[in-house]
Amino acid sequence: MTDWRAIVGGNVRRLRTEAKLTQEQLAFAAEIDLTYVGGIERGKRNPSVLVLARVAMALGKEPIDLLQRR
Repeated sequence: MTDWRAIVGGNVRRLRTEAKLTQEQLAFAAEIDLTYVGGIERGKRNPSVLVLARVAMALGKEPIDLLQRR
């Protein structure tokens, strides 16, 4: 079974570091809690579609970019 939380988390972390953003900067831009960003990146949180869209927008990406298997 595919662990989508791990896939999304890895993509968020990779795209955030490529954008040279801290977790705090991403959280502020996406208007979510800093600890929530950390939980997403560790694959411990299950973000809603709206949260995924806000994170993607804050990263300058499309939500589909967060769901791509690498």
